[in-house]
Amino acid sequence: MSLISQNAIPKEPVKRKKKAVKTDEFELIEEGKEEDEDRNELGLDDTKNQKRKRAQKNKDELIEIEQEKKMKKLENSLFGSLYNPVEFGKDDEEEARDEVDNTSALFFTDKSANSTMSVYEEDMESGEESTEEQENKQRKPVWIDDEEEKTSINITKVNKLRKLRKEEDESVISGSAYVSRLRAQHIKMNPGTDWARLDARLRDYSSDEDSDKENGAVVASGYDYPENADDILRTNEDLVVKRGMKLLPGLLEYSRLADVIARGTSNSDTVINSVEFHKNGQLLLVGGLDKTLKLYQVDGKNNTKIQSIFLEGCPIKKASFLPDGSQIIISGRRKFAYSFDLVNARVDKIGPLAGRDERSLEAFEISPDSKTIAFLGNEGYILLVSSKTKELIGTLKMNGTVRSLAFTNDGQQLLSSGGDGRIYHWDMRTRTCFHIGVDEGCINGTSLCTSPVGNLFAAGSDSGIVNIYNREEFLGGKRKPLKVIDNLTTKVDFMKFNPDAQILAISSRTKKNSFKMIHVPSFSVFSNWPPSNRILGHPSCMDFSPRGGFMAMGNAAGQVMLYKLHHYHQA
Repeated sequence: MSLISQNAIPKEPVKRKKKAVKTDEFELIEEGKEEDEDRNELGLDDTKNQKRKRAQKNKDELIEIEQEKKMKKLENSLFGSLYNPVEFGKDDEEEARDEVDNTSALFFTDKSANSTMSVYEEDMESGEESTEEQENKQRKPVWIDDEEEKTSINITKVNKLRKLRKEEDESVISGSAYVSRLRAQHIKMNPGTDWARLDARLRDYSSDEDSDKENGAVVASGYDYPENADDILRTNEDLVVKRGMKLLPGLLEYSRLADVIARGTSNSDTVINSVEFHKNGQLLLVGGLDKTLKLYQVDGKNNTKIQSIFLEGCPIKKASFLPDGSQIIISGRRKFAYSFDLVNARVDKIGPLAGRDERSLEAFEISPDSKTIAFLGNEGYILLVSSKTKELIGTLKMNGTVRSLAFTNDGQQLLSSGGDGRIYHWDMRTRTCFHIGVDEGCINGTSLCTSPVGNLFAAGSDSGIVNIYNREEFLGGKRKPLKVIDNLTTKVDFMKFNPDAQILAISSRTKKNSFKMIHVPSFSVFSNWPPSNRILGHPSCMDFSPRGGFMAMGNAAGQVMLYKLHHYHQA
């Protein structure tokens, strides 16, 4: 009994231990619940953070899209539709079209130039149109200087600015009015910038009925206006219908326009030796023995003189644009010539050429690539001069004297003729003569001319005979010309193909009205040219405009006449 009683465990401690175990279990359960709650709270925080990040990301994307739209809008305002092309079916089609069609608000028209007010003057004086209507009609400037309104300028202190006054007693004007008047004065002094406008079109010289159509082509029905552009894919009709460009023989349709230099005026007191159109068809140079080179803006009505360049001691025998339009080469009976830089308005001297003793560099031809000027030298020499450096870069030598030159339309060959009655063909790459052929019936060659398209060339002589050859056949050994033109009875001084080689003009200085026009496809003379009233005088030079719509002719009386050829609808 003692042993049993000694090892017995009391009941109360066991109960306490059980309670302690249960308490620990409850505490563990409570701690687990708290951990679960903490985890749930962390999960909710993560979800909220993710939502915030997504919202911030979407907001950043929207801001980026808005910035991109603003940049595109700014680019479109600055550069037109170049960086924002118009797409059919878009909601902003009309807005984009307005941006292309309307002239920029940064350009203004002077009252005295075109009888219209500038944009700023219209805004200040009209006051009738609402702001919304004005915004719809014209584009807003990209940037406006606020200081213009605050600035005041006295335009009477500087002599050059007095021309900006509208009233005699006007002296101080605001900065915005000053800017507006300066821009208007610039447009007045430089009116020939139609090509710089986004809505500019080629000039049309057709009849009044179709003057609103594009030059050289007629727009098919249904496509005359931009609002019909949505229908462009709804028909199989031709979008552009080209006009027939075949010139018919017999009668030449032409009309006389206002003279560039009229007879009896102060400018007509000298012999005209050169007339030539610039490649843009709007600028005409005139040179003569008065030592003055004149530049005219030709429109057939006013023919305004733009500039005069006086060359001391150099009566002009020939003046010609470089084909790229950057310079004018001017020559006379001197050991030197001149070049006039149209971009920098600078006159440079060419020659005397090193190692040469020519007394005159009056006759020359320019290569189609504008790189080489070929002068006629002494004793059959042809002098090749660089148009860039103005230095002698090579010479060619004929057997007889050289009297005329002509480059082929690709510029790789040069034709020459002279006192031996032969025609020389030179390779400009190797500067060697690769063919010599006899000009049929010619004793002294006086003029050469190559066609701007095709392989034709014409050779004139001192007997008045003009032979027309096919260059490939001539080089192949065929000596007989395609056609012999014998309508002139005196020395052929000048010949010129028109731009599409359907007309060949030939003239002689020696005899009055000695000027014929040849229909090249049929090799026949136009019967109604020269005009029956015989007003041409002694023709000395002529030229066709780049697209054939104009023809200018100068004579020994100092007159420059301008004609319109109706078959061609562009200058």
